[in-house]
Amino acid sequence: MKIIGVVPARMAASRFPGKPLHPICGRPMVEHVFCRAAMFPKWDGLYLATCDLEIFDFGQSKGWPTLMTSDRHTRALDRVAEAADKCGQSLEENDIVVCVQGDEPMLHPDMISESIRPLQEDAKVPCTVLAMAIVSEEQYRNPDTVKIIHDIQGDVLYTSRSPVPYCKQFTPELGARRIYGIFAFRWYFLKIFTGMTQSPLELAESCDSNRILDNGYRQRIAPYPFATSFSIDSPSDVDMVGKHMLLDPLWGKY
Repeated sequence: MKIIGVVPARMAASRFPGKPLHPICGRPMVEHVFCRAAMFPKWDGLYLATCDLEIFDFGQSKGWPTLMTSDRHTRALDRVAEAADKCGQSLEENDIVVCVQGDEPMLHPDMISESIRPLQEDAKVPCTVLAMAIVSEEQYRNPDTVKIIHDIQGDVLYTSRSPVPYCKQFTPELGARRIYGIFAFRWYFLKIFTGMTQSPLELAESCDSNRILDNGYRQRIAPYPFATSFSIDSPSDVDMVGKHMLLDPLWGKY
């Protein structure tokens, strides 16, 4: 199977316009994401996908394979699917397309390995989501954190911004997990997914995964232990992420 990765990025964001090019420790956020993703050694191709000339020009200046996509996409996975279709790779139906969200500047390449693993181990799995353990009550209660409920096999049952599974008093032993912004799809299923209209629970929770579940399909979790890693949701996150970035073992390696 081929494995290609796409980092989707756009300047428009309701809470943080211009987020991809905002500096963290002196480098634009999207540079951290792309360079860290590029450390995964088994790509057949890694691409930056955007609808904004500023981001396109930045990617080109770095020598990255950069693709212009439609400015009409409302979800990152729609941009990923367009980029995969026009990247020049001859993709077979079971090849793997990985979406590496552009607001995860502290990702590690082994997260990509783990996201792909269920697809390599089980031919029936159509897509995965990296599911990171939640160890703090603050994150468990935070509506910006999308929580995952899954069955015994590891198939997602529901994703929610509410604190689930329910508990009277939070402990790490609850086993709560959250969506981390790395998603892997078989090429055939990414096309099915983007051909479906946005679903009621997807819109209610503002989470793509619920479109899969609403339409009777399953998404397998790729379990990952807690790691100090923060996405950027608003300008107030930048300083906090920057402080942790300087302590991260990958800092200074790209």
